[in-house]
Amino acid sequence: MQTGENEQALRKILDMTRLMGIIILLIHFYFYCFDLFKQWNLAPDFVQRILENIYRTGLMDSFNRSKLFALALLLISLLGARGRKDEKMQLKTALYYSGLGLLLYFGSYLAFVIFSDTEVCSVFYLSLCSAGYLLILSGGTLLSRIIRRKLSPNDIFNRENETFPQEERLIENEYSVNLPARYHLKDKVRNSWINIINPFRGILVPGTPGSGKSYFVIRHVITQHIRKGFAMFIYDFKFDDLTIIAYNAWLEFRHLYTVQPKFYIINFDDLSRTHRCNPLDPAAMADITDAAESARTILMGLNREWIKKQGDFFVESPINFLTAAIWYLRKYKDGEFCTLPHVIELIQADYEDLFTLLRTEKEIEVLINPFVSAFLNEATDQLEGQIASAKISLAKLSSPQLYYVLSGSDFTLDINNPSDPKIVSMGNNPQKIQTYGAVLSLFVSRIIKQVNQKGKLKSSLVFDEFPTIYLNNIDSLIATARSNRVSTCLGIQDFSQLRKDYGREQADVIINIVGNIVSGQVSGDTAKQLSERFGKIMQDRESLSINSSDTSISRSRQLEAAVPPSKISTLSSGEFVGMTADNPDCRIELKTFHCGIVNDHEKIKKEIDSYEEIPLIRKIDSVIVQRNYLQVKIEIQEIIQSEMERIIRNPALASLILSKEK
Repeated sequence: MQTGENEQALRKILDMTRLMGIIILLIHFYFYCFDLFKQWNLAPDFVQRILENIYRTGLMDSFNRSKLFALALLLISLLGARGRKDEKMQLKTALYYSGLGLLLYFGSYLAFVIFSDTEVCSVFYLSLCSAGYLLILSGGTLLSRIIRRKLSPNDIFNRENETFPQEERLIENEYSVNLPARYHLKDKVRNSWINIINPFRGILVPGTPGSGKSYFVIRHVITQHIRKGFAMFIYDFKFDDLTIIAYNAWLEFRHLYTVQPKFYIINFDDLSRTHRCNPLDPAAMADITDAAESARTILMGLNREWIKKQGDFFVESPINFLTAAIWYLRKYKDGEFCTLPHVIELIQADYEDLFTLLRTEKEIEVLINPFVSAFLNEATDQLEGQIASAKISLAKLSSPQLYYVLSGSDFTLDINNPSDPKIVSMGNNPQKIQTYGAVLSLFVSRIIKQVNQKGKLKSSLVFDEFPTIYLNNIDSLIATARSNRVSTCLGIQDFSQLRKDYGREQADVIINIVGNIVSGQVSGDTAKQLSERFGKIMQDRESLSINSSDTSISRSRQLEAAVPPSKISTLSSGEFVGMTADNPDCRIELKTFHCGIVNDHEKIKKEIDSYEEIPLIRKIDSVIVQRNYLQVKIEIQEIIQSEMERIIRNPALASLILSKEK
């Protein structure tokens, strides 16, 4: 027991041992340098008799025996020495002192060989041997001051302690996405797999630009799902980065489908490499709620700040107005002119003609009554506030290129139709995000409506840079589409980006309901939130306490973050952390991972080099595009003129005609 009395007793024993060693060394000096002491008159008779008795013990039988005894007692006393600890003290300093001391201690015998004069050789011997003894004593004391326990000097970032076992089995099924990886477990590198066995619970891929989201994760989601027979929609933010991957995967694996799918592209920049599609296809618009959802999507996509103001009067009013225009064209001649370009041109008409036409459709009468009242009461400021925001926003889409793509119908948006499966890729342009993003949001909204139905093919929706488009019910899709076998993969840069574009409440819902997360480098609140989601692991902890006489080392085990936020914010490109979701029939115990995804770079490079270019879909020139643009305008004018004439000629409808004088 380390009590004060025991430590004091031990110290006295050690001091006595050292004193005994010094006494033996002094006797050695006196015995072998007796002539010197005799010359100095330091050799009385009783001392000589004592030396004779000591000699009979055998201690002085050989020159070095007594010195070895003295040295042994010194070393014993040093075993209990506790000098003041010094972090800067190094082992080599203590060894230099001890080595030099031993050399002088035993090499001092040469003084008897070199010098013939008794007094000179004895003085030299005494001096050298004493100096050697003192150096050995100093070296031993310095050894006691060295901190013998180091706190992981080779792992200053605690990397080894923050490693944990990960899934090393390949678990594959007909829906899974499997990514080979390598991870560290203590000081070893092991192979592992990221097994996304249930992609229908959603896949979220956060990561800053350059973290490897597309190259290491999204490209494999596309190729593996096409190989496994998925119908697919791809939102290609930087067209045609993902489109060309999907196109060549389709060429390679299309023979594996029961019904071979067709490949379609929507691209507003290169009209020779785009199909035409009407997102307001009347066949897919069953009731007025579909028109309302389409109107909300297009206006929210054009005015992102409205997302956080849903419910406000001056937000809901333009949505109702646009809903009325869409539903009117849907009902007119069974939707022959129900396209977004026609809607844009229709709402630009004069209020008198426009409101008169809209009033003829009973289903939208409730929607337009507030506008009609404001018009009749000459509340011009209110009316402009209600309608102008919709007209101004939609005017951004009035371009010949957009009209050409949106007014035709090369395919329908039911991509997972068992009898007509499709792979559809829609490209955006980073320089025209707001304009193209709003239109693509409408496409995606209509696709989701048709995809999330029972009895359809398994389908995969892949969104690169998801916050650049607006989907009003993406959280409902992730939450409910699992039973309909719809996989959703969302690529984002940061949670804060999602909150900025979708609002905090909806962004938090999206983040929290996704079951699979594969995150590259992120920082700030995103890294902190992910770290909390990944949980904690048991880690070893050591602490070192130094005082004047002792070094105290304590070890403990405690729960710490499996992947700290600081580590998530310093991930290299291709290094990912995350968590996978399992199935009731296929449990995965090790869901969390921190690893580097292994891509066969040479193989991928060869694939890219052998890619076939996206073919020309049709030959197109500016004359055709401009003619289509003018044709839309002419058709709307003809609709207004013909309908106004019909209303004027019909006495039963004459009451619907509006004018400011009325």
